[in-house]
Amino acid sequence: MTGASIVVAAVALCEVAVDRRKWGGSTAPPPPIGFPMDRPADPTAAPPDELREVLQEYWGYDSFRPLQAEAMNCVMSGRDSLVVLPTGGGKSLCYQAPALAMPGVAVVVSPLISLMKDQVDALRANGAPAAFINSSLSPEERRTVTQQVRSGEIKLLYAAPERIVRDHTLSFLRSVGVSFVAIDEAHCVSTWGHDFRPEYTELGKLKQALPGVAIHAYTATAADRVQQDIARGLSLESPELLIGSFDRPNLVYRVRRASRKLQQIQEVIERHRGDSGIVYCISRNEVESVAAELKSAGVRAAPYHAGMSDVARGRNQEGFLGDRIDVIVATVAFGMGIDKPNVRFVIHAGMPKSLEAYVQESGRAGRDGLESECLLLYKGSDGVLWRRMIEEGEPAAQEGAVRSLEEMMRFTTSVGCRHRAIVEYFGQMFERDNCGACDFCLGELSFADDALVNSQKIISCVARLQQRFGASHTAKVLAGSKDQNVTRFNHTELSTYGILKHEHGTTIRDWIEQLVGQGHLEKVGEYGVLQITTTGREVLRGETTPQLLAPVKRVKESRTRTEANWEGVDRGLFDKLRELRAELAAEKGVPAYIVFGDNALRDMARRRPTTHESFAGVRGVGAAKLRDYGDVFIQAIVAYCSEMGLATEVEESF
Repeated sequence: MTGASIVVAAVALCEVAVDRRKWGGSTAPPPPIGFPMDRPADPTAAPPDELREVLQEYWGYDSFRPLQAEAMNCVMSGRDSLVVLPTGGGKSLCYQAPALAMPGVAVVVSPLISLMKDQVDALRANGAPAAFINSSLSPEERRTVTQQVRSGEIKLLYAAPERIVRDHTLSFLRSVGVSFVAIDEAHCVSTWGHDFRPEYTELGKLKQALPGVAIHAYTATAADRVQQDIARGLSLESPELLIGSFDRPNLVYRVRRASRKLQQIQEVIERHRGDSGIVYCISRNEVESVAAELKSAGVRAAPYHAGMSDVARGRNQEGFLGDRIDVIVATVAFGMGIDKPNVRFVIHAGMPKSLEAYVQESGRAGRDGLESECLLLYKGSDGVLWRRMIEEGEPAAQEGAVRSLEEMMRFTTSVGCRHRAIVEYFGQMFERDNCGACDFCLGELSFADDALVNSQKIISCVARLQQRFGASHTAKVLAGSKDQNVTRFNHTELSTYGILKHEHGTTIRDWIEQLVGQGHLEKVGEYGVLQITTTGREVLRGETTPQLLAPVKRVKESRTRTEANWEGVDRGLFDKLRELRAELAAEKGVPAYIVFGDNALRDMARRRPTTHESFAGVRGVGAAKLRDYGDVFIQAIVAYCSEMGLATEVEESF
């Protein structure tokens, strides 16, 4: 365990008090039928040797990321678990590696065909026997997979939630010996989650349908209430709760009001010219227009949204995964199940609907652990648009969605460390004073003069309005607006009417939201009525000084790209290896990252191995990839080093 992760052990989420000692007794779920487990009950115990061997053989790794060993031990010992690891934390490995080390077939429930295909392709590229069952297969292909499962050839079987709960599927699974069930994207169970899916609510029947089979739930984002919903909805039995840190220190977060949106987007793309990135838009029309503008500016960009044909979406997604398209411009319909690890930037061209959604979507950057940039552009109308969409959505999920939207709006207008805000939202402590990886901590934000006086004017106006009106009306009074509601209530007669008329209306509104975010004002009730808090009264007395951002203007972003990630790497060789990777991926019809990730290519360009033995030492090179790609990459390394007069077989110096 490290300080970067939190293990909350022996936690009962189904309203049952649990003692850690009970894991070894009668309350522990029985092992899968036919596969007795004699593993240690303590998830913090050292992983079994066969797990380490599997990790090295199939993935070329010799160590675990935070919480992976604990999560794998839960699987190996045959008891239920709920694992919350942020995007890039290595959740998939938590069930993939144990599946290869255990008898029987592991069933993985996945919500999207693209997610199944990508994960199965990656597993097969590593030499792992995996398959999926979904509507994309022909009847003959489905029969083949069924036969392979019966014969024990398949160790991981992926399926959609609606298929897995069918009576004939459950009957089939009972007959083949299931080692365990893994529920991916488990937050879809909860109506309080950011991506509720009704079909996930049926998964609770798996516990009764597959007696003795452990259920393991995995998600990247889940606050306390969502965690409880997951455990209850899946009927988990005294699950072990493992929560990783929500801090992603390799991500640089920036939040800006959208003042010249297209130019702001292009500035980020220019900083990462030739790198992969995602631009998220709220509407389909904006997706199309932004993609067209970027293409006309010479960017290899393409759109992705639900209004496009399956063929067009598939073509653009494959182009992005294959590095033939640098920037995908998309609605939130794009991303779940996209395992592309070398996304160097994610731009939100509009405010996301929740912090959970933002963390998951922005978290698609830097999954390989290398530094990446996340820019969020927002405007006041974004919240109005999301509220309308929420009202048109699933009725059962509306209450939670509205609260999540309010938290998101508070985040965009807050003045403070972005990493701290995210980590503390998910109930964890943030121990650093300066994250060094957000606009606030990098000193990129410009603060308004006379913050105390302006704050006192705003809070005084709330008091004069008898704490009965919302932010929009308050801002109009402060700006001296002739709006009909302002005049109808005779608020033109208030002493605070027009006292900020020299400021733009959006600036005043932003300041109100910033005071809410800092806890000096709060929004109450369905209509978000402003009320003054204890610290707000301290502001009025001059005992506390808030921070208010200066009116939006162009801000020069700090150069934060760390050279440590490139230390010792010959960039020319890296580029050559990246070209080779793209060619091989195109030949095999798989995403480029399935051949090798950027981390592996950088390690090759740093070590410059020329033998199978030294090439096997590159992180991410397992037995299958050594066999399939070792010779061709070694040849490329030797040729480049010979031409450039570079030394080979360089030993690590750090």
